[in-house]
Amino acid sequence: MLARLGATPAAVAPADIDETPRKDELPRDYARRMAREKAEAAGSSEGFVLAGDTVVAAGRRILPKAEDEPTARQCLELLSGRRHRVLSAIALRAPDGTLRERLSETVVIFKRLSSDEIDAYIASGEWHGKAGGYAIQGMAEGLVRRIQGSHSGVVGLPLYETRTLLKAAGFDLA
Repeated sequence: MLARLGATPAAVAPADIDETPRKDELPRDYARRMAREKAEAAGSSEGFVLAGDTVVAAGRRILPKAEDEPTARQCLELLSGRRHRVLSAIALRAPDGTLRERLSETVVIFKRLSSDEIDAYIASGEWHGKAGGYAIQGMAEGLVRRIQGSHSGVVGLPLYETRTLLKAAGFDLA
C-alpha cells in the first residue's frame, strides 16, 4: 500500500511484541499503544520505522484477530447488522528516536448477515488473521452496507494519515 504514496520500504519485518490488551484498555488507546510499541521494537538508528495496528471495536470491546473458524464466526455474528469502528494507528520512529503518531477512525456498518452468508465467508478463508474476522479488501466488501471514513484504514494502512506523517518527517512523496 505504501507504493500508492510513491514510497518503497527498504525492509518489512514484523515486530515481536505482546499484543494482549491491558485490563480496561479502550480500543483507541490500545491501537495507539500497539503502533508505538511496534515502532519502538523495530526501531533502528539507521533509518525510519513505520509501524501500525488496526483494531476492530464493537463499543468498548476489542475484537480479536481471527485465528480459527469459531472466532471468525463469533466476530461476524457480533458485527452482523450493526455498526462498529475500525481504528488504524500508525507510528513513525525517526533514527533519533522521535516518534510521530496518527490515528484513523472509520465507522463500518455490515448488513444483517444470514447464516449462509457467514458460512460462505468462513469458507473463503479471507478472515484468517484479520482483526474482527474480515478483510474489507475482499469478499467482505460486499457485506458492508456503509462506510464512513478511510477505506485504506480499514484495509490496514490509512494512506492519508501515513502520507501526513511521512511528509512531516521530510519524505519526498508525490
